Amino acid sequence: MVSSLPRTAAVPALVALALAGGLIVTAGPASAAGVRIHGIQGTTRISPLVGSPVADVPGVVTGVRAYGSSKGFWFQDPEPDDDPATSEGLFVYTGSDPAVAVGDSVTVSGTVSEFVPGGAASGEQSETELTSPEVTVVSSGNALPAPVKITARSVPAAYAPTGTAATGGSVNGLKLKPRQYALDYFESLEGMNVSVSDTRVVGASDQYGELWVTVKPSEDADRRGGTVYGSYDEQNTGRVQIQQQASTAQSPFPAANVGDRLKGTTEGPLDFNQFGGYTIVAGRLGTVVDKGLRREVTAKQKKDQLAVATYNVENLAPTDPQSKFDSLASAVVTNLSSPDIVSLEEIQDDSGAKDDGTVSAAGTVRKFVDAIAAHGGPAYAWRSVDPENDKDGGQPGGNIRNVFLYNPARVSFEDRGTADATTGTRVVSAQGGPDLTLSPGRLDPGNPAWQDSRKPLVGEFTFRGKRVFVVSNHFVSKGGDESLTSQHQPPTRSSEAQRQEQAKAVNSFVRDIRAVRKNADVVVLGDLNDFQFSGTLAALTKGGVLHDDIDTLPVPERYSYVYNGNTQTLDHILTTPSITDFRYDSVHINAEFARQDSDHDPQVLRLRP
Repeated sequence: MVSSLPRTAAVPALVALALAGGLIVTAGPASAAGVRIHGIQGTTRISPLVGSPVADVPGVVTGVRAYGSSKGFWFQDPEPDDDPATSEGLFVYTGSDPAVAVGDSVTVSGTVSEFVPGGAASGEQSETELTSPEVTVVSSGNALPAPVKITARSVPAAYAPTGTAATGGSVNGLKLKPRQYALDYFESLEGMNVSVSDTRVVGASDQYGELWVTVKPSEDADRRGGTVYGSYDEQNTGRVQIQQQASTAQSPFPAANVGDRLKGTTEGPLDFNQFGGYTIVAGRLGTVVDKGLRREVTAKQKKDQLAVATYNVENLAPTDPQSKFDSLASAVVTNLSSPDIVSLEEIQDDSGAKDDGTVSAAGTVRKFVDAIAAHGGPAYAWRSVDPENDKDGGQPGGNIRNVFLYNPARVSFEDRGTADATTGTRVVSAQGGPDLTLSPGRLDPGNPAWQDSRKPLVGEFTFRGKRVFVVSNHFVSKGGDESLTSQHQPPTRSSEAQRQEQAKAVNSFVRDIRAVRKNADVVVLGDLNDFQFSGTLAALTKGGVLHDDIDTLPVPERYSYVYNGNTQTLDHILTTPSITDFRYDSVHINAEFARQDSDHDPQVLRLRP
């Protein structure tokens, strides 16, 4: 999508991005006569002429954007220099429908600016552009500069240079090395006419009219066509976002799933935006070829197997259409094969996102379990604890919380005490082993780790005479983290600190259970909002208290989410060492598809306690 921010986020005429990530006031040259586009772009990410007026810059219009809040056009110098670090293309921000057409030869006068999508606080790179333009059309119908072909060979294998300590980790001031680093390569083409050909879709089409492809089909490929994000050093350099120059109202964007092909040539200027980084804004869009991706169905649990699932149902509210409830219910019954216990994340209260003080979600849950029964599933019972109003984060007014569904024909729930939002459940030693003081209960809700975040839901279940403790989680989101294309390399992941504290709290609680009975069966699951290789999971599993069971899958199958063309793991099921007989399945039914019931794939564990 184009940035929704007003262009006041552009760096003003006399202000440039600091190499250390802040702002520097600089007068710049009084004027720059006779300059061409490559002189404006320069050899670093920041123009050497930022804040300067320039006059009569020549070029040919290669793309026009006449919708959204970032209206303008791209133009390119047909007479390039011989420096691969300097781009020959540039975006001109007009703020209204541009009075030019593709193929026009123009001269442009204006002010050189650096626009930071998301604002300077985002830590994002900037886009060099001209603002307050005066445009003269010299001629029309000219041939466009031949596109630079982005291929597997042209994109370097290394992702980005490392920022220096002197610049606060920023790479803005480093000279571009387009033959050495992928981000430098793309930056050296910023604003230029580029193309990709016969690429594979690695991020499905979305509501904003965009998808992701890779020019490196063998790069960390999974068996369903995606590109696996396997570590902080595997950013997957072949990914690039695709949009189109026309609005979706003017020209519907094609629906594509992961693994589909974008056949033929896709060509247009290379833009930079807040939500996707480097993006081809296509004037010529390839054709989507359906490769037949199908939604998975997990195996049915056997009589002596307990099936436990986690499913983030993405802000499910009674105000949602019945079709969403029906589709989610059908997935629980058919694709998840009716698990015995389901941990649901993002169940909203009975008034949805209306901020009216409502905290009960009984109506939301009842509507869902009724839909499951109507689709042939079990008559699920459920347990939860209402949160305090507006204390658990998520969509304002929605009061999202975790909920246990369970099949009483297969599993019994051990009710103890009367829980509330602020009283934490504790582990006590009782005859026969550990008990919870509150079941269901919330885990340490007064701990600062849970500020503006969901508090874990804990419950005791009995299956075939054996006690199983289940801890349902929805850790704080990655909001505020810098993107992979940040000016800081490596990017700052500020939200991880809170998730690590949350993980420590859960780890400690499981230790309390095991201190009473070392071989206690505990299942910790949910949307942890972090990767299996993260510090969060290291804190959660510290001391061998828990094992992250998704690690039992082959590496190409370890994912539950797709973001910016990277398939990655945010949803997990972990178990204590006493649970050794199990089968794990990440059931891919949402994240890879243009039509989604949720943005997460559910996870199912079939175990013998």
